[in-house]
Amino acid sequence: MARAMTAFIAIAVATTTVTACADESATGSQVTLLTHDSFELPESVLDAFRQDTGLTLKIVKSGDAGQLASTVSLTPGAPKGDAVYGIDNTFASRPIEAGALEPYASPAAAAGAADYAVPGASDQLTAIDRGDVCLNIDNAWFEQRSLTAPTSFRDLTRPEYAAQTVLMDPSTSSPGTAFMLTTVGALGNGWQDYWKQVIGGGATVVSGWEIAYNQLFSAGEGRGDKPIVLSYASSPAATPGTSALLDSCFPQVEYVGILKGTRNSTGARKLVDFMLSPTVQKELPSSMYVYPVQRDTPLPEGWPARAEVPAWMASLPPATIADNREMWLDQWRAAAGR
Repeated sequence: MARAMTAFIAIAVATTTVTACADESATGSQVTLLTHDSFELPESVLDAFRQDTGLTLKIVKSGDAGQLASTVSLTPGAPKGDAVYGIDNTFASRPIEAGALEPYASPAAAAGAADYAVPGASDQLTAIDRGDVCLNIDNAWFEQRSLTAPTSFRDLTRPEYAAQTVLMDPSTSSPGTAFMLTTVGALGNGWQDYWKQVIGGGATVVSGWEIAYNQLFSAGEGRGDKPIVLSYASSPAATPGTSALLDSCFPQVEYVGILKGTRNSTGARKLVDFMLSPTVQKELPSSMYVYPVQRDTPLPEGWPARAEVPAWMASLPPATIADNREMWLDQWRAAAGR
């Protein structure tokens, strides 16, 4: 989801081999968490996990959520870690259908996370956070050039906006999938023509959020040259001078799950419980600019006003997404000329 800025200490990417991860997990002193490239939490949170459980948390990053889901789904029973975080509602069916997850229902989920459970698979994945995927606009960029910014996702069919836009490939990116689903839900039979016009107008498509927002977006860390980017409704809370197009949004939930074949099932269960604890939940808005799922979790002062919740969003049932996603992806590739 819209991710942490440099104010927080980044968790280092693990560089040991898969075999080493499994051996260390087998000792019971370490839990290895597979996650996406945008995962961030303060070092103090890792320390708290170590203090609470006596376990060391090792982070292994594996691309965007789509790539992460594929990695997990291709290794059922022979996982590259003990748990996985960051698979969202658009990709959840992949690891579930692949039999790649070990059932576990955390008692802590009753405090809110259970409200976002995957229907029929509530013990496979546990909700940790939620957010809304939306187009973001660098308003300052348009103002400096005395240009009018787009007011709807439909405006991207105009070449002057399409050429200023960076989007994400739905095959590899969960935000990319979410925006594709927005167009399916909002435009019906016209969604493929929309994409033909947007891509034909010069929109840039990249593999994931980190490249799009932190490298190419004009208001991102890299100060790129694209003033329109796919991100989250909450991203403007971290990036002054930007706003979200609230008619372009799709609800997203991110989950944690235990990997079937883990050598440290007990430690992985402790990690799931910990991800639902106040220690983690209260840090999510500041660290990854997403909403916590546990009820009554305090938000940073003024954060709800800066991270506006859309009044309307395109939404599709998980079963509909699971049944049609591969067909829609094929149709998207055809429309995008890929």
